Amino acid sequence: MLNSLTRLALEANSVIALRMIKLMLGGKRAARREARLMVSEKIDTALKASNSLIGGASAEDIIGQYRRRVAANAKRLSKVGPRRSAKKIRRHRK
Repeated sequence: MLNSLTRLALEANSVIALRMIKLMLGGKRAARREARLMVSEKIDTALKASNSLIGGASAEDIIGQYRRRVAANAKRLSKVGPRRSAKKIRRHRK
């Protein structure tokens, strides 16, 4: 369990960094959308974890649920959108 928890902490840390970049570079509308998504995902995941605990899930199962969500966020946030390439983002900031 400690290994999974450590991995979750490291993975979550990288998602936080990606999310901060998204919030800084995404523009006003994208930043608001990302902030809303972040809060709603946290609530949704906490509710799912609570239901799993009530259903008798182990701590390892709960950590696995969080790791899957973190992995999905990392994948989504690490993509450069089809409309805005990294080059366009740099040019926009100048």
